[in-house]
Amino acid sequence: MARSDRPFIPINIAVLTVSDTRTAVNDTSGDALADRIEKAGHRVAARAIEKDDTAAIEAALRRWIADPEIDVVITTGGTGITGRDVTPEAFEHVMEKRIEGFGELFRMLSYRKIGTSTMQSRAIGGVAAGTYLFALPGSTGAVKDGWDDILVSQLDNRHGPCNLVELMPRLQEHLNPAAE
Repeated sequence: MARSDRPFIPINIAVLTVSDTRTAVNDTSGDALADRIEKAGHRVAARAIEKDDTAAIEAALRRWIADPEIDVVITTGGTGITGRDVTPEAFEHVMEKRIEGFGELFRMLSYRKIGTSTMQSRAIGGVAAGTYLFALPGSTGAVKDGWDDILVSQLDNRHGPCNLVELMPRLQEHLNPAAE
């Protein structure tokens, strides 16, 4: 439900495609995600493609987490169960907190479209140093589902009863505990 009493707050989102085969020419999932981000009124602050390599993915995540201009990182690809699918492992190396409900909700929504095949998805969400992190599967359909059915509303300050944007100022409050 949208709250008309709140202004829209655009945020900066980095998009990382994880793939051994995709390039800037054929990155349909990354393109679909970037288009949706911009149509929602947000800014694609950075975009890259990394191979299915834990260290490379982790390095990209750490670089963007450290950048104060990036509020959210969304990856597409590498969330399956094959030997080369290592995006969730890279996320585990950098996350401070998991957002358990993101993966659960993604799989629940995906089940309606692809049935039990959704159990092969290891979509994951979390927070690191005040930056939201979300890993979506690499198919264009999964990117559309993850953005259209979950992230577009949770990354909109007008969404009620609550949303992730309104929590952003509090993500690092543990670093500055209130004086007692």
